[in-house]
Amino acid sequence: MSTSPLINLPGAVGGDGLDKDVAAHYGSFNNEQRALEQGDGFVDLSHREVIRISGPDRLTWLHNLTTQHLTALGAGQPTAALILSPQGHVEHAMYGQDSTGQEGGEDGILTLHVEPGRAEALIDFLLKMRFMMRAEIEDVTDEVAVTWRPAARVDAPFDGYEFIPRDKLAAYADAAGPAAGTWAFEALRIARGEARFGIDTDHRTIPNEAGWINTAVHLDKGCYRGQETVARVHTLGRPPRRLTLLHLDGTENRLPDAGSELLNGDKVVGFVGSSSRHYELGPIALAMVKRNVPLDVTLSADGIPAAQEVVVDPEAGLHVRPRLRG
Repeated sequence: MSTSPLINLPGAVGGDGLDKDVAAHYGSFNNEQRALEQGDGFVDLSHREVIRISGPDRLTWLHNLTTQHLTALGAGQPTAALILSPQGHVEHAMYGQDSTGQEGGEDGILTLHVEPGRAEALIDFLLKMRFMMRAEIEDVTDEVAVTWRPAARVDAPFDGYEFIPRDKLAAYADAAGPAAGTWAFEALRIARGEARFGIDTDHRTIPNEAGWINTAVHLDKGCYRGQETVARVHTLGRPPRRLTLLHLDGTENRLPDAGSELLNGDKVVGFVGSSSRHYELGPIALAMVKRNVPLDVTLSADGIPAAQEVVVDPEAGLHVRPRLRG
């Protein structure tokens, strides 16, 4: 995918890393955060990759393959789903909506978006698992762009995303403005305690550790790959690790690198994921921490002192941090 055309909007400053193809901010990421929290504006996430699945078996097939209950998905209803390994580790995370929500609907299309660079592996896996199911899978990233708009949120933590024809992005921006960059979006996401797949998670992450039991896992559906691990940990409690919000010491003018070690004294107790500067909370980050680390100890995130705030209950494995509007 090429760089977003919205990178040419006034004041736009390009991002880096996974978010290099969209704007990091448009002049003031603090003001952009405030606007988003007040329900105004939009975020260009057109670097995310988009998959379209059509065919009458699309919902029943994915219902049996993923962690989510999809057979009764309503038209336009936002959803999140995970694909797990046989051991329960998260291998793919996807978000989207169906056009009809009718089980077996001949004309229905399920549109999903994933992290940049993740579509190819997901499509490859789905094709291998399709067998005789009537479902067609295609990468439509070049045709469809993803945006996020607080005004589009209802009450689910993963909604607010919209699919826009890529050639209509400029017109959308004119109508949905003011534009906000990924720095503002990430700061608010981190403050809500929402894990980003591949940054706040690793190859060992199970849904119970990341707070996805509340949102991307349906506990009362039939069998799927990895379900035994999820159900056992949910029933017994005490997942091996927990997602936590770190409040970073602001005296150092830097943020920790994603993937850096999280220390309790000289002992490695986890890793740091995404980080940002929140307009009210200051420098913050998400980290995956061993469950038995005391909540009241100050940790070291890439050499930066960090206090903890609970995101995922260390006993129940449920997301407990209030989800702010932005």
